Amino acid sequence: MPLDLLHRQFLYNPIQSWLTGAATAAVFFVFALLLRHVLVSRLGALAARTTNQIDDMIVELIRETRKWVLLVVALFAGFAQLEMSARAATYFQSIAKLVVLWQAAVWGAAAVGFWVKHYLEHRTATHDRASIAMVTAMGVGAKVILWIMIGLTALQTVFGLAVAPLITGLGVGGIALALAVQNVLGDILAALAIVFDKPFDVGDTIGVDTITGVVEHIGLKTTRIRSVNGEQVIVGNADLLKSKLRNLRRMHQRRVVFNLDVTFNTPPELLTRIPKIVEQIVTSQKPVQFDRSHVASFGESSVRIENVYYVLDPDYKKFMDIQQAINLEILRRFASENVSFAFPSRTVYHEGPLAKDVAITQPTEQS
Repeated sequence: MPLDLLHRQFLYNPIQSWLTGAATAAVFFVFALLLRHVLVSRLGALAARTTNQIDDMIVELIRETRKWVLLVVALFAGFAQLEMSARAATYFQSIAKLVVLWQAAVWGAAAVGFWVKHYLEHRTATHDRASIAMVTAMGVGAKVILWIMIGLTALQTVFGLAVAPLITGLGVGGIALALAVQNVLGDILAALAIVFDKPFDVGDTIGVDTITGVVEHIGLKTTRIRSVNGEQVIVGNADLLKSKLRNLRRMHQRRVVFNLDVTFNTPPELLTRIPKIVEQIVTSQKPVQFDRSHVASFGESSVRIENVYYVLDPDYKKFMDIQQAINLEILRRFASENVSFAFPSRTVYHEGPLAKDVAITQPTEQS
């Protein structure tokens, strides 16, 4: 190519400068593509051998780097070799800033999506529908907030618009809106606490105040409980967390305390044997762990024997079957040992000329 042609001017720059810029852009673009490919392949192989998720997320972010973004950055590096007017330089810089901000938003959205996907992979196996829906909604919300922040940054840095008054106005409006819907926001935050703190899951049997039932659905505002009586009870999430919750599904065992009241005329030798009799009856049931049986106290009309054992199974029906078997066997053994159960009674002594030292025993009225 003749030297005079290389020095010929085109758009305020010699042809030689344009060729230099084009070569710079081409080299930069090819180098960026090769670097992206090497990082994805090498880091991907390394990340596959590790258990942490950070390196996997880095590989995902590199993979989300768009080729056309690299091309625009390469062209910007090439145009930097040229002499251009201030107006044209401003245009190119604005375009480059927009592209970089857009790529940053894509990286942020990819990071949010990666963690949501990683979380859902573990929750899908447990069929935790409430957590799946909640985390998915939070992921969408995080992406929306991210794009809004990138948009505000672009308005200020690229277009030179003052976003402070806009943010102030949005803040005042947000406060007014928050005050108007504070109850709804309280329930939504309570729903997030339920999802992440896990006081209960869908399918758990819980007790709250006077309600006992199975959790059917955990929503953003309310939780639906199918009570043991059959009706569906809908409780606000905030009210639910303010109450004392009992998660019956997570019960590993049931502690059972029951009393046996026998008459005062039971011989001491027989009273001594009764705890052993109760222990034999309780330990014959499975799965049961006997704790203790003692002659605990004297009542107004009986000697009280306190007994404690554990049913090593949370199933309520099994617990009632065991309790029934124990009660029936106690009746049989006490009948064979001539042990009499005491009933509430009161002895009244009358003193007088005709009824001196006469004792009348009459049952206590029972409601």
